[in-house]
Amino acid sequence: MNAADMESKEFDDTLDVEDNSAFLQKSMVPEVSDPSWKLSLPHVLVATISSFLFGYHLGVVNEPLESISADLGFKGNALAEGLVVSTCLGGAFLGSLFSGWIADGVGRRRAFQLCALPMIIGAVISATSKTLAGMLIGRLFVGTGMGLGPPVASLYVTEVSPSFVRGTYGSFIQIATCLGLMGALLVGIPVKEIAGWWRVCFWLSTIPAAILALAMLFCVESPHWLHKQGRTYEAEAAFEKLLGGSHVKTAMVQLAKLDSGDETDAVSLSELFYGRHFRVVFIGSTLFALQQLSGINAVFYFSSTVFKSAGVPSGLANAFIGIANLSGSVVAMALMDKVGRKVLLLWSFFGMAMAMVVQVVAASSYSSGPGSLYLSVGGMLMFVLTFALGAGPVPGLLLPEIFPGRIRAKAMAVCMSVHWVINFFVGLLFLQLLEKLGPQLLYSMFGTVCMMAVVFVKRNVVETKGKSLQEIEIALLPQE
Repeated sequence: MNAADMESKEFDDTLDVEDNSAFLQKSMVPEVSDPSWKLSLPHVLVATISSFLFGYHLGVVNEPLESISADLGFKGNALAEGLVVSTCLGGAFLGSLFSGWIADGVGRRRAFQLCALPMIIGAVISATSKTLAGMLIGRLFVGTGMGLGPPVASLYVTEVSPSFVRGTYGSFIQIATCLGLMGALLVGIPVKEIAGWWRVCFWLSTIPAAILALAMLFCVESPHWLHKQGRTYEAEAAFEKLLGGSHVKTAMVQLAKLDSGDETDAVSLSELFYGRHFRVVFIGSTLFALQQLSGINAVFYFSSTVFKSAGVPSGLANAFIGIANLSGSVVAMALMDKVGRKVLLLWSFFGMAMAMVVQVVAASSYSSGPGSLYLSVGGMLMFVLTFALGAGPVPGLLLPEIFPGRIRAKAMAVCMSVHWVINFFVGLLFLQLLEKLGPQLLYSMFGTVCMMAVVFVKRNVVETKGKSLQEIEIALLPQE
């Protein structure tokens, strides 16, 4: 080989190196204009039907509980009425506990279909039940579907969304839940006028559940899950449908970088609790615990009583709470990919703490008469609004982002189980604590939890806005 050939070869190699480094840089720095958000949107919207169902079943027995208890012969039995609500939460705990193993075992799409199935069966059993036992069996079935849906929806939306709109798409989950809650309240309005209307409320829920199960047939499987199964060609095809052909190579390079050598069945519970993943699982579980201990569900359960004492009818009260919740969620959707997850969480928990201060002032002996009632109502609406801005939607979006791909599904299952256990005990103990401690002390405790959450988020939560899942994983968990 002569000198000219060698020189030319060196020049070509230099060009190759420059091309490769430019390609790598381009793959590491996501540009907002890169993939089209329109391609992944339909898949995300179908996934959020599970969140709509989750919200619907949370609220479906609120209005009709009186009619159900009268028709099924347990009117005035507080324990039986409590069981109709809490059996669902027990089922949700079971569903969320196994969600990670189901999502990893059969894939995200099948997991959605498995979540729709018990919701349909449970709704039919509840709608046709003649006894309390029948109603409880139906609620248990529905609960398992409710528990399975949210963690799988969070996983799927995180894994199929382009990084620059992942926050916005994650907010759809919270918005769908709000719409489900509002839908249940609207459907429940005629329950006092029309005998047996509560059965229609249950029957109606089978429609979105059936749509979810059927529409999932036309959605793509998570490319992350496919890649883990060794189905590389299918993962490429999924990326092509989600991001467009020109982004497939970059996405696959990033996946391969992290998933090499990972095996889905190699994740044990001990690894989540004691191993190198303990820190991210601890952050995730604590975020959900703080979210529930902030008092949000207590506020939802107790809002109608507060509004009633201010002379606001329960239907209007529910509408106010629903509008505050939805408004906050829509604003969060607009801001999630602009200001970031951490900022929203910090200001959300801080705003909730301030709302609790307003509640404490309203409940104090210094303020009395109509002024304190307006303060109490205002504090409650402010609390729901600020919750929906960050503490509501962010944990479900942030956790699948910070969990490494290998443990993502199972870690989500553990964190959601913590969420359901605390949700159950808050619902069980709230009214008793209110009687024993009084509203001032109880609201002060909730406000303190919110301020503790601000400190925890400031110290432990990382910003994930605009970063690919692979970049987040590298930042949080240096490769050994």
